[in-house]
Amino acid sequence: MSSLRFQYQTIEFNEVDIHIRTLRDKQQFLDVNDVAEKLGISSAQWSLFGVVWPSSEVLAHLMFEFDIKGKRILEIGCGIALTSLILNQRKADITATDYHPEAEAFLLKNTNLNDGRSIPFIRTGWADKLSKLGEFDLIVGSDLLYEKEHAGLLSEFINQHAKQKCEVIIVDPGRGRHASFSKKMVKLGYSHKQCKPEYSGYLEQEFKGQILTYVR
Repeated sequence: MSSLRFQYQTIEFNEVDIHIRTLRDKQQFLDVNDVAEKLGISSAQWSLFGVVWPSSEVLAHLMFEFDIKGKRILEIGCGIALTSLILNQRKADITATDYHPEAEAFLLKNTNLNDGRSIPFIRTGWADKLSKLGEFDLIVGSDLLYEKEHAGLLSEFINQHAKQKCEVIIVDPGRGRHASFSKKMVKLGYSHKQCKPEYSGYLEQEFKGQILTYVR
């Protein structure tokens, strides 16, 4: 494929509209100079960052009314960064990060579509020890636990960037990996609880996942 095909959509949060450009579908692929391949991102995985997943909608709706006052916030594995965009509209201190080489360009485009302030972005992987991100009061993410090794990598990455007093919120669609992740977070000193979203009628199908919350 020599070029990508996009779609534009608007996601409503009460009276607030967030405009986003996403990949038209998950069949899109364009890895110039094999940058993604060199990072270990296969052609089958390449497009996953560029669409809106149900878990990301749940997280974004949660953050639309969440108490953000005085908090430095990090979105991990932001993908299309819907949560970062809604937090940016709320004037939050939000930083986004993802491993995909195209995530930053999409974030810039979508920030401009919403006439928003520039959102700090750092491309980094969970195994990176020196990401220069700093520490945060609130760390959020959605649909992050794909592989068995992700529980260890993600928990250590979060702990590296969490302030001594920190809250972590992960929306998990139910891939069967969160129990191992929760055990590792508890060992790192976090309390743990999980719940269903109070309302998810904005989704086309029932959300079968969980909102995982960790506090230290």
